[in-house]
Order: sequence, then structure tokens, then C-alpha cells
Amino acid sequence: MDQVLDRLVRQRLLSDERFAGQYLSSRQRRGYGPVRIRAELRERGVDEGLIETCLGDPEVAWLTSLRQAHDKKFGAQPPADLKEKARRVRFLEYRGFSGEQIRGFFRDTFNL
Repeated sequence: MDQVLDRLVRQRLLSDERFAGQYLSSRQRRGYGPVRIRAELRERGVDEGLIETCLGDPEVAWLTSLRQAHDKKFGAQPPADLKEKARRVRFLEYRGFSGEQIRGFFRDTFNL
């Protein structure tokens, strides 16, 4: 069994880097943020250094993902009141976006 795995690694058919990159892309397209994706990659046994490398890639547009997740669920309209804003914040936190990202989004998008 170990020989088979070693051969697959040498042939680059089995790669943690490729898995982490594909997983990140897939989850980001589905509207999940870096906090949640980091936790999911840890659960799957991906090395912490590799996780940091993948999540720190400058090509990963987290604000775009956050905006798409928000607008898909709530539309592009600002929240009507603080209760509605809190509901939206909880949703985005559950999706795995950081408090800093969420605050920046509401500040830059809705001046809140």
C-alpha cells in the first residue's frame, strides 16, 4: 500500500497542495470564507503551513466572495435596522468570514 501511495506522490497524482487548492476554490465559489475553509482543511489533515499559503494567495478575492454570499441571500439593499444587520452579520460569520472583513464590507458598501 505504501508503495502505491509513494508512486502516486512521485507522479504528482496525489498531492496535498493540489487538494488544498481545489478545495479552497470549490468552497470559495460556494460562498464560504477563509475562517471556515481553514477549519475544514485542518479537519482533513492538511498541513498548517500549506493552509496559510493557500489562504494567503493574493488571487483569492475574499471581499468578492463575501459580497456574493451576502447579495445572494439578502440582495444588494442595506439592512433596514440593527436587528437586520445583526442577522446578516451572523450569517456571514457562519459562512466563515472574519469580523474585520464583515465590518469593512458594511462600512464600504452601506456606510454602516
